[in-house]
Amino acid sequence: MAANPDISDVRTVGVPVADQDRALAFYVDTLGFDKRLDAAAGPGRRWIEVAPPGAATTIALVLAHDGLTAGVETGIRLTTPSADTLHTELVARAVDVGEVLRWEGVPPMFAFRDQDGNGLEIVEQQ
Repeated sequence: MAANPDISDVRTVGVPVADQDRALAFYVDTLGFDKRLDAAAGPGRRWIEVAPPGAATTIALVLAHDGLTAGVETGIRLTTPSADTLHTELVARAVDVGEVLRWEGVPPMFAFRDQDGNGLEIVEQQ
């Protein structure tokens, strides 16, 4: 049996975006994320990472290209102390949000889409 690889954490999850500046503005100005990194990554390219304040894992705003299109279901689940409060705030900021879902034994949650149509979820942390 092979030895286990030395993988210890999840650092960054990539989200494809059509315009990195527009995406950066959405995640920072609309969602309140921190910009953690914005560096040149070759001619005309940037590596941008954002994250909720205090979060260990970041989201990389990766420029979409052939084979990596924007508008995907990311599978990313973000947490909040109150799904209802955040839902109301995002609606007021004209974010494309779904209804707050409630199932017995499951925390309240809702889906939203960023400016490129990428789907993310908000789950109330209980």
